[in-house]
Amino acid sequence: MKTIDDLSVAGKRVFVRADLNVPLSGQDITDDGRIRAAVPTIAKLAERGAKVIVASHLGRPKGAPDPQFSLRPVAGRLGELLGKQVTFATDTVGDSAKATVAALADGEVTLLENLRFNAGETAKDDAERGAFADELATLADLYVGDGFGAVHRKHASVYDLPARLPHAAGGLIATEVGVLQRLTEDVTRPYVVVLGGAKVSDKLAVIDNLLEKADRILIGGGMAYTFLKAQGHEVGKSLLQEEQVPAVTEYLERAKAKGVEFVLPVDVVAAADFPDLKTKAPADPRVVPADAIPADLEGLDIGPRTRELFAAQLADAATVFWNGPMGVFEHPDFAEGTRAVAQALVDAAGSSAADGAFTVVGGGDSAAAVRTLGFDENAFGHISTGGGASLEYLEGKTLPGLAALKD
Repeated sequence: MKTIDDLSVAGKRVFVRADLNVPLSGQDITDDGRIRAAVPTIAKLAERGAKVIVASHLGRPKGAPDPQFSLRPVAGRLGELLGKQVTFATDTVGDSAKATVAALADGEVTLLENLRFNAGETAKDDAERGAFADELATLADLYVGDGFGAVHRKHASVYDLPARLPHAAGGLIATEVGVLQRLTEDVTRPYVVVLGGAKVSDKLAVIDNLLEKADRILIGGGMAYTFLKAQGHEVGKSLLQEEQVPAVTEYLERAKAKGVEFVLPVDVVAAADFPDLKTKAPADPRVVPADAIPADLEGLDIGPRTRELFAAQLADAATVFWNGPMGVFEHPDFAEGTRAVAQALVDAAGSSAADGAFTVVGGGDSAAAVRTLGFDENAFGHISTGGGASLEYLEGKTLPGLAALKD
């Protein structure tokens, strides 16, 4: 696929589909990682004299304007990071968008309102989605796809719009794809995968594909309890997807036959009730064996022996992919498992990029955890901006937004 270096952008209106889907608390941005990731491509286009039109979704509005999902706060933060004013259009293809784009001078930047305020953005109907893409296309001369976190969606601004304009991939997408190729096509071994998060059903397809590629798969988070159940252990009140036990049993058997090592928790941090994440009140945590979780307790993090086990399994890795926290990291009583895995990745990477492991944090909650727990993002080989997109790529799926950028 072409990159922005292949485009002549001076004096042109360039539509940049970014992923600025950041978490908000009221009007306050609580994690600006995705905005910072979008800045290099936007800045480069502006420096080359483009009239830059940035567009993104935020949250899940129902195809109509909803103030709680407005991108207005993002325009302010984007301007701070760029060091220049970013004007804001209060709609997507209406009078405000047209007037704001018409007023752009070379090197200036504007941000459109949330694309999902228009039902055509996410429509299942090709004609409805295409009609919205037609309207977006009238605003620009060129298209740059740089919203990696959305490339697994067949949405108007991601899939249909590139077909209507000369197009190229932005720097973020080019980087993300290069990283994923290193995890699937040109892997340096040992290759260790760490999977966590709540539901095992969200990760079954990626486990299926990684059984052909990984040397070890470490399982933590809420999904670990379905694995423990598949091994015949009782899991108390812990999160359990009973219907997935047969599939998990099959994967464990396949892994053994292929020589892929599954590493499960040997102890967990449990409590009688799920913790209050707002007050962060003490939750009376208890460390219990993973094969003997009491019936009245819920596992909420991996335990200290498991943290040591996982760190040892990561110590000799040459390539690591991590997606999903090890527990309820938002609460201090259950954050140590996720912290330990993050630290193990930092230790595996070492101080020398040439000698250490190539470590990838696969977006979503894992990326948020790294920042929440205070780790230096530069200590990891790569922190992805798209958890869902990364997983679908590793599943071997064709991602609509990437397919649309190919010539």
